[in-house]
Amino acid sequence: MAVPAEGLPRRVRIHEVGARDGLQNEKAVVPTGVKAEFVHRLADAGLTTVEATSFVRPSWVPQLADAAELMPLLADLAGRDPAVRLPVLVPNEKGLERALELGVREIAVFGSATESFARANLNRTVDESLAMFEPVVARARQAGLAVRGYLSMCFGDPWEGPVPAGQVAAVARRLYAMGCTELSLGDTVGVATPGQVTALLDELTGGPGGAASGGAIGGAIPVEQLAVHFHDTYGQALSNTLAALQRGVSVVDASAGGLGGCPYAKSATGNLATEDLVWMLNGLGIDTGVDLDRLSATSVWMAEQLGRPSPSRTVRALTHREQ
Repeated sequence: MAVPAEGLPRRVRIHEVGARDGLQNEKAVVPTGVKAEFVHRLADAGLTTVEATSFVRPSWVPQLADAAELMPLLADLAGRDPAVRLPVLVPNEKGLERALELGVREIAVFGSATESFARANLNRTVDESLAMFEPVVARARQAGLAVRGYLSMCFGDPWEGPVPAGQVAAVARRLYAMGCTELSLGDTVGVATPGQVTALLDELTGGPGGAASGGAIGGAIPVEQLAVHFHDTYGQALSNTLAALQRGVSVVDASAGGLGGCPYAKSATGNLATEDLVWMLNGLGIDTGVDLDRLSATSVWMAEQLGRPSPSRTVRALTHREQ
């Protein structure tokens, strides 16, 4: 039963990360053909943005070593539906070159709001990682690509503890000034609560109580160019998402079946399950374009490929109802 609430977006675009963020931490290698089928099924369920893979060094993330083999298997999707977007993650110029050779039209770079995670994830300081991204973003934009900037550890870091909103905002503004067309704010270890989410968004956008200021690296970032990426470690992902929606965010990252984690932050558990997100948004009368039954069936199928049940509460509830 849909009961709309005031002050929320009419439509939310879900940035589906199951095929990349969801699978990158799997211990067993998932066959390339299964990954391609997964992406096709996600698109068939109505998801128009499906992050396909990552062009990183295979030794860093072995599960995604088949990026060059996977992308040609997805070429039919864009031809079938021009609205379908298949962004890929690239860490450096070499990764960008590989992506461009395969006709990729949208990329993402992956930064950190904290020094500890920048070291753990990229073996660089925050400044060094941003310097590495600059030519990647510049070249991608010159080639007409959209560029998403992921920013991890926006609320808490397992090594450094709580992360001040001002610290996050400083890095976010540098990514935005660099040319990123969208910024995804990540709660990598799932420790955020709604008040923190509201405070950070206000800091970035200059909204109620916000402190976004000018300066050399820019001031307020338009909320239309912000997305949120929550992990559900403490069961707060949906609450945090609602807080973000109330501040005008209309792009939400989620992973089909709740797949995912982070190989460089052991306390990071699964992402917000796409099905759980769609259930809440449907109840609020917010359009996503996603067929929940098809999506749930896709997650059940993927769980069978992985040999374990889906952690998504909505998938489990819908599956139980059908039995």
